[in-house]
Amino acid sequence: MAAQKIDFVPRMEGLDALRGFALFGLFIVHMPELFELYWAHPVTDPVQLLWHDAVFTVFAGKAFALLAMCFGVSFFIIMDRSANKGKDFTGRFVWRLVVLGIIGLIHGLWYRGDILEVLAVMGLLLVPFYRVKSNALILALGALFLLQPIMIFQAVSALSGAAWANQPFYYWGGKVPEAYLTGKSLMETIRMNWVDGHPFKWAFMYESGRLSQILGLSLIGMVLGRIRFFGAPETFGRTRVIGFVVALVTALGLWHTKDMLTNLMPASDTLIMPRALWGSMVSGWFDLSVMFSLFFGFTALYYSFAGKALNVLAPAGRMTLSLYLLQSLIFVPVFYSFGLGLHATMTQSEAVLIGLGAFAAQVVFAHLWFKGFVYGPVEWLWRAATYLTLNVPFVKKKGSTA
Repeated sequence: MAAQKIDFVPRMEGLDALRGFALFGLFIVHMPELFELYWAHPVTDPVQLLWHDAVFTVFAGKAFALLAMCFGVSFFIIMDRSANKGKDFTGRFVWRLVVLGIIGLIHGLWYRGDILEVLAVMGLLLVPFYRVKSNALILALGALFLLQPIMIFQAVSALSGAAWANQPFYYWGGKVPEAYLTGKSLMETIRMNWVDGHPFKWAFMYESGRLSQILGLSLIGMVLGRIRFFGAPETFGRTRVIGFVVALVTALGLWHTKDMLTNLMPASDTLIMPRALWGSMVSGWFDLSVMFSLFFGFTALYYSFAGKALNVLAPAGRMTLSLYLLQSLIFVPVFYSFGLGLHATMTQSEAVLIGLGAFAAQVVFAHLWFKGFVYGPVEWLWRAATYLTLNVPFVKKKGSTA
């Protein structure tokens, strides 16, 4: 992969704004979750529980899914732009994912909830599908992965009495490590993130169906890029409205029936997993319906009367990687015991309000940053490492509007 000069290409600001919105959703979940320490002492106060439930109902599992879909869109755009220049970007994109995985691996030593490593690994599975020409086939495969075929197979096997299929999920036994709560050394946290946090994260991602969901949404995102959902938004006005109505009705329906649907699956002392698996699938489909409501709702507003207001998020979406890392760099020490240790004292309302203020500050920072720079700092490093060259524009030239 020889070094080369990198040309600037125009951005799709609607996609940037959506990515910024997804980043906001992810962060506003992490804050009341106290960057995963909430589960050591869940709140019982009704008012504080209301703050928690409101944020989690709207964004938990949804913002992450939205980022996965945006990842698929970006994948297609990058591959397609190179193909239009007569270049096959496959090998370089694989290397790009390796670099992202390394960033995620390092970040995971600081915060076990890192998602970059997961996106990098799942992105490798996305690469072969670029050569599949049929959008219908890709959408069908994406829908199949969203239906959770592995969990369905395990549920059927569990109903048949298979011992392996009735084993409890590994992540059910997970507890917040004491090193996060009372340890005074950063090295204790780093060691625990690698020894305990790393396998726990991957177990959760697999057993909860998140890996299958990421692949399915990335495939759908690839099709959105291929049909120019963001490149020619005027073509999809009706699609956005219909999609929003269908997704919202589905979400409301599942919200009112998910417990009833879960209880339709038999359960006993020996068959413990069929209902758990089925309940996990139903909850996952509810999360997806909310995510698609957010997706179609946001884009419908953006490409109509609210575009100017929502476009305030676009600069944050252009430096999502930098801001995502910055969030944990600042707030992990706020909550963890090697820093301020506020996990035991900060209320849910305080965490949410601080999160809103902190994200607003990040948006302002992003606007100021792009007055002088072409890329976010980590985005520039990622791009430079992708092309193995420092000949990537970073500081804006005088008079440049790029």
